[in-house]
Formats: sequence, C-alpha cells, structure tokens
Amino acid sequence: MSKLMTMRDAVAHYVPDGASIAAGVALEPLIPFAFGHELIRQQKRELTLIGPISDMLFDQLIGAGCVSRIQAAWVGNVSEGLGHCYRRAIEKGVPRSLMVQEFSNHTIGLALLAASLGAPFIPTRSLLGSDIPRQNPHFLLSSSPLDGSPVLLVPALRPDVALISVQRSDEQGNAHLWGNLGISQEAMLAAQTVILVAEEIVAREVIASDPNRVIGPSYKVRAVVHEPWGAHPSAVQGYYNRDHAMFADYHQRTRTQEGYRAWLEEWVLSVPDRAAYVQKLGQERLASLRVREHRYAAQVDYGY
Repeated sequence: MSKLMTMRDAVAHYVPDGASIAAGVALEPLIPFAFGHELIRQQKRELTLIGPISDMLFDQLIGAGCVSRIQAAWVGNVSEGLGHCYRRAIEKGVPRSLMVQEFSNHTIGLALLAASLGAPFIPTRSLLGSDIPRQNPHFLLSSSPLDGSPVLLVPALRPDVALISVQRSDEQGNAHLWGNLGISQEAMLAAQTVILVAEEIVAREVIASDPNRVIGPSYKVRAVVHEPWGAHPSAVQGYYNRDHAMFADYHQRTRTQEGYRAWLEEWVLSVPDRAAYVQKLGQERLASLRVREHRYAAQVDYGY
C-alpha cells in the first residue's frame, strides 16, 4: 500500500501538539526545512525538538512559538554563528521561554541509539569533567560494575516523530540515503513514527538493487512525502548544494524580532507549500545550486 501523502497531510495526521520531534539528524545536510515550515503554517505548539546540529531550522521554529523544550547539542546558524530567535527565547522569553536539556553531539547519538536498541541507557565517559551533566538532570553519574570507575549513564531518548530526509524512496517507505548519514539510522529506529521526505520517488526495484543504501525498515514509516528541494537551503548530496546566501540573509534579517517576523511572512506564511517556495527561489538561483560535477560510485556486484 502506498504511503505517499502531501506534507500538509503528513504533518496534520502524524504531528500533534506536544510531540517530540527528531529532525536535522544528518547534521548539516538534509535538514528538513519544508517539514519545519509546514509545522509553522499549521501553528503546532508545545513541541520538543531533538537533534544534533539543527542549523537554523530549530531557530525558525523557536521564533514562531512552536517549541517548549529543546533536547539538542547545538542551536544556531552554523555558518553565521548565533541563532537570534533562540537567544531571544533564552534571554528574554520572546516569543516564549524554553526548557533546554543540553547534550553533546556524541550523547544525543547515544540516547537515540539506546532507544533504537531497546536499552534503558548507554554508559559513556565522554562528558565526565564537563558542566553538561550538571545542566541536564537526565544524565546519571554512576560507577562501572567492572572496575568501579566513574561513568555517565545516558538514558534512552525515544522521539514521537523522526523526520528523515532522503535522496529517494519508493511509495512504501523503502529509502536510499547516502553521503553523511549523521545519526539518521539511530533516529529512525528510535522513533515511534517516521516521516520520510524524498527528493525522488522511484520503483521498489531501484531500492532493491542496492540494499546497503537502505536507511531503515519501511514498516516504521507512516508517511512518504515527495518534496523536491525539501531540504533547501541545506545540501542534498547528488542533488543540490548548500545555499550559503540564504543562511547569511536569515542571520542579518532576524537580528530583531520585527526582522524575523518579516522574514517569516515572506518565506513561510505567505508561501502555501514547497512548490510555491521553489518558484519564489527562481530558476536562476536553483540552477546555481544544482550539482555541477557528477561523481558516481563504482558499480557493486550483488551476484552469487
């Protein structure tokens, strides 16, 4: 049975107010901006955002008042530095205050990995001596049962929804992802519900021809959204490059709350869907971002 649906319907059906959402789990590429913009349009509220480097997607959702809690390693605008909406929320409670539970990139991955394995926690030593365990009460200081040395227990983190951007998928949710995977596999296996956003929809035979690129089991996928340019302005390997100008423009315009509201109105609220967003970008800009030099992997023989 086909799981294809529009982004509007996927968000309406599978992302209730109060949901915890893992997004941006491939680190800097494949950030699901189209998904985040639809959350804003539907005025979702009291969300918990889970992720490693979310770039400016989390900042946009915070500025729109969608978010009540952050469980992440970093929030900002990677190439520019600060996330102005995040800073206003923390320092001034604008547009609302946030609860923040800090992780490192490593421990957000461990928390999702624990959930994917059905384990209550995973021990580590990587944060011992840092201030992060004191800031995040969910981390538990303990001692190794083997030698009594100190360890930190990272409890499992199971998102209600994981949003995974992929290069291609079939209609049933069997999908290929290549390039930097980040912690996409851990997030997919940890989450209760998975929504895939695919640049291309292909036949199952295409996916079956290269099983090692399948990101995870299709039975976890509730919806497949065909959304070309769905990760813009972040990059999708083999499809388009990072739009550095968009990140810089956002950084400059969102220095004030008024500037952020003007940016939001222009690029999200007055744009009904991703197709209209892509049209607004214009063919010249899109052409400048498309891959210029294709570099294909060597053929792999799966014969017996």
